[in-house]
Amino acid sequence: MAGERADIVLRGGRIFRGLAEGFSQAIAISGGAVQATGSDDDIESLIGPETRVIDLGARVVVPGFNDAHQHILMLGLAQLEVNLRGAEVQTIDELLRRVQARVAASRPGEWIIGGRYDHFELDVKRHPFREELDAIAPENPVFLKRTCGHMGVANSMALRLAGLGERVSQPPGGHIEVQNGRLTGLLQERAQELVTRVIPKLPLDALVQGIEAGGRLLVSQGITSVMDAGVGLKQGLDDYDAFIEARRQGRLPVRAYLALTGGPNGVQDKALERGLRTGLGDDWVRVGPVKLFTDGSAGGLTAAMSVPYKCNCDNRGIFIWTDSQLDEMVARYNAHGLQIAIHAIGDAAIAQALAAVEKADRDVPVRGRRHRIEHCGFITPAQIATMRRLGMTLAPQPVFLYEFGDLYVDVLGDDRPMKSYPMRSWLDAGLSPAASSDAPVSTSDPFVNLYAMVERRSNRRTLLGAHERLTVAEAVHCLTLNGAHASFAEDIKGRLVAGQRADLAVIDRDIFTAPAEALLEARVDLTIVDGAIAFDRHGAIATD
Repeated sequence: MAGERADIVLRGGRIFRGLAEGFSQAIAISGGAVQATGSDDDIESLIGPETRVIDLGARVVVPGFNDAHQHILMLGLAQLEVNLRGAEVQTIDELLRRVQARVAASRPGEWIIGGRYDHFELDVKRHPFREELDAIAPENPVFLKRTCGHMGVANSMALRLAGLGERVSQPPGGHIEVQNGRLTGLLQERAQELVTRVIPKLPLDALVQGIEAGGRLLVSQGITSVMDAGVGLKQGLDDYDAFIEARRQGRLPVRAYLALTGGPNGVQDKALERGLRTGLGDDWVRVGPVKLFTDGSAGGLTAAMSVPYKCNCDNRGIFIWTDSQLDEMVARYNAHGLQIAIHAIGDAAIAQALAAVEKADRDVPVRGRRHRIEHCGFITPAQIATMRRLGMTLAPQPVFLYEFGDLYVDVLGDDRPMKSYPMRSWLDAGLSPAASSDAPVSTSDPFVNLYAMVERRSNRRTLLGAHERLTVAEAVHCLTLNGAHASFAEDIKGRLVAGQRADLAVIDRDIFTAPAEALLEARVDLTIVDGAIAFDRHGAIATD
């Protein structure tokens, strides 16, 4: 390959090949792979009459970002929902206005779905009430999801369709809020399933459109690989089939590693009957881990903590499963040879997850499986040591510190948020934290994630544990190679070295030398996936 002429050459800038490899001046791409890196002079001989040569100037190149925990299907479908994101909707009146506008454009009886509101950002500092939704949508069922995805509010019509009346029993692993003998409409954790299961299903092509729309957004941000962390949450195995169909039709813009939901309400057991196991697939669509839940979200006061929340001394969060239930599932999936990804945010939930993995290890060794803790936000040093001993990995969301850091301080006090999402501690312990966004819970913008790792500041400038800061190079490493490692793909992607897939992003400035604040302004000019240009911000990036 070294003597062949390159398809594309990028030169005259700085190429970040990887944390261990450092920088080069130019890179040559051929046949969808990195052909060579080096100085401009080194690469000159690989330029032929058909080679597209791109002058980088002041720009920098990094490996394609690998978002190791997000929901690309939900991200795409969210563009069809009522947008209630906290950055845009900060009053209850604005939230209701947006919902009412969608009602006015809908037929009676049609479901109104909204997402990503944050009650902490609203002027009233509470969730909308069902009566407020009833007033603007008397003839439409409404369900609005909080930004964390672990709770939502339904109006009276939606509650009736779900068979929920004022006298209701609390479901296992969930909570239905009642005040003064009446339902408020707020459903937490598995209680949401009572409503979501009666929402009409989408046709397969609509799911494919969601994947395609989400993927187009991601490649515009330099993201070339993702793990969809909840395949089955929307429409069961239809979710998986939609990824396969998107791949078949050439409508999958990014590489996808698929975490299939497990447990009694998940799809993994049916998937096993179809032969779908960790590792099945190709470099574009591959079956990943089985996804299990243990708790909720810190911002929603449902993450399981060993110490009560500051704002409610009786509340330590919610466990989705009992210890014995989680132990059984982890042991069974481990015996099947699957990688396991366990959602655990609070330290009590992390303890439950680690205990289950340790018990499973007694029967079938877990080392080499790279079992994962998803989120892993409020962890102890002893738990970090246990993860290393068991050969586990993790997918945290540093971006949560930027978007929700002040909320964490509000509900947990000053101390715990300073120690949360401890990227430095994980790296120093020899773990491989795979930074991720959990989009659409948070923004998928990788530069916000990088800023959170480098600066540890919230969007209100609150400093959240300077001792856990990373360098820009370390942060990029966590958002590239570590994501590949978490999906057993470090041999084919995550670095820009000869033989790896040519997945890369051209950034409009040198983020390695610019002030940290400049990360929030950085944009991707060009994204290349599998050696082909997948996104060009300027339409025709400068070439020689």
